[in-house]
Amino acid sequence: MSETAPRDSLTSVDETSGRTVYYDEDRGTYHTWCDGNSYEPVSTALLLTVSSVFEVDPDDLETLSDYIEPDALNALFSHWRRNGARADGGSVSFPFAECTVTVHANGELVIKPAHRYAAPNGT
Repeated sequence: MSETAPRDSLTSVDETSGRTVYYDEDRGTYHTWCDGNSYEPVSTALLLTVSSVFEVDPDDLETLSDYIEPDALNALFSHWRRNGARADGGSVSFPFAECTVTVHANGELVIKPAHRYAAPNGT
């Protein structure tokens, strides 16, 4: 992924599995984008991103299926693997691991922790 932030308000704070995680200080949210060329399911990308935000091992997170059916989430956003990210809108939001997660049809994942934490690397 490019080192340039997709929006001026975002600062790169971490790199996980080849995906850059950005922080929006004004909103207290973390952002990343799924790669349409990747075969990684959205549920996996989500777990890796949330674990990066909280600086824990993915196995130490709560079980995703306690909040949303991972296979249904993957099916809903499987177009990333077939046709790349879609720009026609749509998203799904749900609570997970003390945050609100929003998955957008364009491939963006937004993580909003319930409590505002300092961004990794002191930013």
